[in-house]
Amino acid sequence: MDHSPGSRDTRISPQWLASIPLMDDIQTGSLRHILNLAARLPDDWSGMQARTTLQEDFGALRFQLAYMSYALGLAHVHRLPAAPAVFRQPFDSLIGKILSPDVWTYWHYVGTGNGPFNKSLGELPAQWDPVARDNIMYSAYVQSMALLYHYLFRDDKYAAEGALTFSVNPLFWGEGGKHFVYDERSLNQHLYWSMVERGYLGIACEPNCVFQICNQPSILGFRFHDLVYGGSIAEEVTTGYLQAWSEFGVLNDAGHFNMMVQERERQVITPNTLPWTDFWMAALMHAWNPDFVQQHYPRFVARWVSEGPDGSAWVKPAPTLAPGAADRSTAYDFGWAAVCASEVGDEALLKRLHAYADARLDPTWQHGGLCYPRCDQRLDEEGLLRAMDPHTGNALLPYSRLNVPGGLRALYEGPWQDEHFAQPALAAMTPSLDVRRAWFDPQVNALALTLGPARDSKAKPEARLELANVWHRGAWRLERDQELLAYGDTERVLWTSPNVRVERARDRMIVELDVVDTTTMVLS
Repeated sequence: MDHSPGSRDTRISPQWLASIPLMDDIQTGSLRHILNLAARLPDDWSGMQARTTLQEDFGALRFQLAYMSYALGLAHVHRLPAAPAVFRQPFDSLIGKILSPDVWTYWHYVGTGNGPFNKSLGELPAQWDPVARDNIMYSAYVQSMALLYHYLFRDDKYAAEGALTFSVNPLFWGEGGKHFVYDERSLNQHLYWSMVERGYLGIACEPNCVFQICNQPSILGFRFHDLVYGGSIAEEVTTGYLQAWSEFGVLNDAGHFNMMVQERERQVITPNTLPWTDFWMAALMHAWNPDFVQQHYPRFVARWVSEGPDGSAWVKPAPTLAPGAADRSTAYDFGWAAVCASEVGDEALLKRLHAYADARLDPTWQHGGLCYPRCDQRLDEEGLLRAMDPHTGNALLPYSRLNVPGGLRALYEGPWQDEHFAQPALAAMTPSLDVRRAWFDPQVNALALTLGPARDSKAKPEARLELANVWHRGAWRLERDQELLAYGDTERVLWTSPNVRVERARDRMIVELDVVDTTTMVLS
């Protein structure tokens, strides 16, 4: 093959390149919005505050941070598997944010109980440690996020002693602060034994309240622990879970998910007006019990989904769960329906839900990201959904855009083995770039990257890329839009185009070039 400067011949066919997944504008904008939120300074919650205070409801910061991290994991595995540069730092930032006392100090108050579903316990002693007792609605997200990070990036930083420490350092009381020291293994072990002690029924959220939904993330965490460390904790827990819930029924007599069990009374609580109960539970349970979910999913759609204008679809928002609480308008029901449809592979319904969101829920582009701003109006003048909340706009709708059919199920099974982490990949880059394609094909022995400046970006066009696992694989060539940029042998750069800088820096290939428009690069 002619490798002379200016040669236009290529080893890569356009047909092969066209077969590699490419993210569209909406998917790219959804990902960018999460990246923007992850990049905010510590404890800057701009655009993430819902109507409720005290971090008590399902739109609280912990839920947004967790499902944004899951969305990043799904997008990395299924959309851009050869671009850890896009995901690693943002994912790590989300873990740092969920450790903030802004996110978890609600537990000092919620843990005292004496609420609608735990009056029988009386008022409990206040506690500061947010994971020691109950509160699976927080602890499971920390557990699963840390272990998923370890699995996706082969980074054991959260396995170090104290890597998951919950600290509050007040200025005017409690001199010295309060510090609760955990790591991914000790937290996982603590949750496992808490599950065992309850006969696998689950760990309570608020005291006395064992929600099926909030125990699903802990099951994901147990599986990620198995993928990292070996073992079969997840299989043990899911087997015990189904046996424990057989006493009450995973589903009620009408075929919908039972929401929770009061631990002391051994009584099931199942409101009949909560679509999110079905869709949220189904979306997560599909990871480990897909046949069961697929069997019952059509009933959920028939019960909760309504026809919208112009062939779209929507879900009427349910009333507030807590008895006597003020009604807080949200779009959780709509958002979880979209997430569930994306997971079970109901692409027709997903398209209709997205059409409704894009036509009637004020899609807005901010700093290159697509978001749906908060709106506290429940219904519009036509009696259709108008509400939007940060959890749905920041996490659920992006999740549903970035997922693929069976995406969480595939992640649960563990799609990446050792060989994946030895393949060429985009390991670091200028953060202002949007990556739309990042895929290594071992059959063709080629890495395809499509990238460009983020929408409305004012950043300079100069871009720096670092490619990992390039050297000691034989001769190579680098092309951009089928134009030869550089070539070399197994250890060196032998020639580069005048318009690009390509060099070896230890174990990385450094590429510096102008990226004015979206462009496709192939390393083969």
